Amino acid sequence: MAASAAVPQKIKESVGDRIFLTVVYTVLILVVIVVLYPLIFIISSSISSPAAVTSGRVWLWPVDISFKGFKVLFSTHEIISGYANSIFYTAAGTLISVTLTIMIAYPLSRRAFFGRNVLMMIITFTMIFSGGLIPTYMVVRELHLIDTRWALLIPNAIWVWQVIIARSFFQSSIPEELLEASEIDGCSDMRFIRSVVLPLSKPIIAVLVLMYAVGQWNSYFDALIYLKSADLFPLQLVLRSIIIQNNSAGAMDAMAMVERQQMAELLKYALIVVATLPVLVIYPFVQRYFVQGMLVGSVKG
Repeated sequence: MAASAAVPQKIKESVGDRIFLTVVYTVLILVVIVVLYPLIFIISSSISSPAAVTSGRVWLWPVDISFKGFKVLFSTHEIISGYANSIFYTAAGTLISVTLTIMIAYPLSRRAFFGRNVLMMIITFTMIFSGGLIPTYMVVRELHLIDTRWALLIPNAIWVWQVIIARSFFQSSIPEELLEASEIDGCSDMRFIRSVVLPLSKPIIAVLVLMYAVGQWNSYFDALIYLKSADLFPLQLVLRSIIIQNNSAGAMDAMAMVERQQMAELLKYALIVVATLPVLVIYPFVQRYFVQGMLVGSVKG
């Protein structure tokens, strides 16, 4: 008779382990509630009636479902134009920023690059001390970039922290021996970057794309300073103008003022949904690379 198969025994948890797991799960549940509740509340408020939002009857689920806030937003030409401008600024700005960051970070990660430590020190210095708003504005003005799309793409194209992360990633993930082997085979530097470095750098590229894209999408201060033409305004600046216009009520009767205030309150929640939706849609697709790239680029550097 064949011996019966050994049945794996479950490790018995101690009382301390159970208490620890209970505390961990309790904390995680609380964190999930803290994160999800504002999102649910904002979405519910954005599709509720203006009176329900103003009176405070919305606390979790929608009350008197209404899409009036979104109808008001998308019935204006400025919103559509702002969306198109923000998509352009985000796509073009991210492409420029990621390209320049890789072009700076990769040479700085190679030991054979002469003066890389001095250059890295100078680059890091700019992260601590900047020229200030007025000198930066004067530089942008002298370059004739005021009231042009380039004013939102060039001045802040490179972030020092992203250069540091990318440099650390290249140092730890692209060994010098691989470069030496490619040089023996007659591979040029540009071909090595195109054929070897970029395919192996998908995690850090995803990190850079997400960081730069979110920064460009949420940016409005540069547009507020450098842009004058309304047809160049990004979405964030357009939304800011709409809120100011709805909050600045002139001479009107009491009923019209109440309706305007209710609509202004409703528009705030609708604007939050409109402004954050693209980021929430994109993030799940790059989240895996984002976590991996952040760990490699920051811990191993």
